[in-house]
Amino acid sequence: MVLPHDITEIVKDRFKGPAFRKGHIIQAEDVAHLRRLGKEHIYVLHLGLDEIHENEAALRLAEALAGEGVEYSQEVVEGKVGLKAAVDGLLKIARERLYRFNLLGEVMCATLQDNTPVKRGEQVAGLRLIPLTAPRRVVDEAVSLARSGGPVVRVLPLPTVRAGLVITGNEVFHGRIEDRFEGVLREKLTALGSTVGPVRFAPDDPELIAAAIGACLEEGAELIVTSGGMSVDPDDVTRLGIGMAGASAVVYGTPVLPGAMLLVGRIGSASVLGVPACGMFHAVTVLDLVLPRILLGETIGREELAALGHGGLCRQCARCQYPVCSFGKS
Repeated sequence: MVLPHDITEIVKDRFKGPAFRKGHIIQAEDVAHLRRLGKEHIYVLHLGLDEIHENEAALRLAEALAGEGVEYSQEVVEGKVGLKAAVDGLLKIARERLYRFNLLGEVMCATLQDNTPVKRGEQVAGLRLIPLTAPRRVVDEAVSLARSGGPVVRVLPLPTVRAGLVITGNEVFHGRIEDRFEGVLREKLTALGSTVGPVRFAPDDPELIAAAIGACLEEGAELIVTSGGMSVDPDDVTRLGIGMAGASAVVYGTPVLPGAMLLVGRIGSASVLGVPACGMFHAVTVLDLVLPRILLGETIGREELAALGHGGLCRQCARCQYPVCSFGKS
């Protein structure tokens, strides 16, 4: 007889996978192995026209759920299909439709969190039909729901943006200390595929900070990132300088630690980010949560920042593994 589904074998700490694959023709020598797996009985299927097998169902569901920047193999393993990132980028999940999809009960899809940075080849979702077989109408309903309103799972590649950096602070401008902020910001931007164009230094003077921002914009910067001067001390005037440079839609303050004093806004068509001094000290801050979204052209306002509060506390691990952690995962 032919096996109608994969039979899984689990050896603690060593192996989990199919011992026998769907379609395997059972031989006499297989019986002892099957019994070691706890199989005294196996299924023999005779599907009706209105029934669907888990493998066919999984591929139909994968096709319906996968959108831009997502790929999957036609090989179904243990009834499951994994969706993988086809590009480096930012994972986007239609969370409400994923929720309604999983409410159906006989189908499932588990994903990484929305707005997670992912690399090409990384698994971003897994799905399957939960029973071995189901009525075709069940899968038809799930497919229809998954397709309504666009794909549920997407990976969006980040565009290349030319950033201008404005490093503020008397201590740096007058050479009292060596600047470390430029290197941190440059590393974060280039890791996301963007480039750093003009870099300007300004003392704690709002007019000179505004002039430095204006010079970066004149040189073609599409994104302005300022460093430091975002706290409550009398010398912290970077916010004033950003305002004098013509910033609009400014939102200051986030429910994220580290990074509570971040500023986001716009100057014309360019986004502007005021990064507090913690961005130089901590490996990961609120900047890492909002920067990829800003590069995609998303508007980050008070509502978007407020939503980051749930999951917005960094655990300050001795060895940072972001984004493989809870930080920023609402």
